[in-house]
Amino acid sequence: MMFNSRGLYLWGGLLLAVLMLSLLAPFFTRYDPVEVDLHSVFSPPDSNHWLGTDHLGRDVWSRLLYGGRASLAVAFVSVLISSIIGVVYGGISGYIGGWIDQFMMRILEALLAIPTLVIILAMQAFVQGGIWSLILIIGLTGWMPAARVVRSQVLELKGQGFVQAAYLLGTPAWKIFSIHLLRNSLAGIFVITVFQCAGAIFTEVSLTFLGIGLPPEMPSWGNMLSFAQKDILLGAWWVALFPGLMIVLTLLSINFIGESLKRKFGYRGG
Repeated sequence: MMFNSRGLYLWGGLLLAVLMLSLLAPFFTRYDPVEVDLHSVFSPPDSNHWLGTDHLGRDVWSRLLYGGRASLAVAFVSVLISSIIGVVYGGISGYIGGWIDQFMMRILEALLAIPTLVIILAMQAFVQGGIWSLILIIGLTGWMPAARVVRSQVLELKGQGFVQAAYLLGTPAWKIFSIHLLRNSLAGIFVITVFQCAGAIFTEVSLTFLGIGLPPEMPSWGNMLSFAQKDILLGAWWVALFPGLMIVLTLLSINFIGESLKRKFGYRGG
């Protein structure tokens, strides 16, 4: 399938809009996302509260923007951690090869066979709740796909002529690894990282929705959906609709950007 730049610009612009609204939240709303107003409980969308209020009278629009900060921060920082671990692990495995590569891959396959939720629940028993603990947990449980991609890229590049020439010329191993192998694997690393961002957002929302993610007092998209479970039964449809739409649009944007980049770079990996 041919690369379509218009699709990349469209979904990239939508994701950029979400990022800017979240980062510049104070400029787009005058309400405090945690301010309780019991006189405005379950107010439907109007000129004062564009997206209505929740069960405590908190402005949904404000919580949506500030919640994006938390959800996106968890996703991006955790993916940065998992990408670094994955690049180092997969790169070393593919570069060294032999029995060490086989041993490292067996460990990787064993970890992939364990459901991620089980690992997360086990880690939650040792790490106290909070945004940094959630970032750490997602980061430490999400590096396996990146490791597999980097390993396959390194193994493929090791057989290329320019890498073999570098070996023959006595180029230091660290220079071959960093300049010739990792640098030429950046396209695959970038693509898998984009897809992992979508997965990290979904993980944060899911865990927080289940009550094992971000603390309830912190505005986030997961917490908004968690609170909205009961509010829908009372007819407050807007409390769940808007955070749900924001999550769906963000995930769609990231996934379509990833697919566009795959076609642009001609990347055939997972």
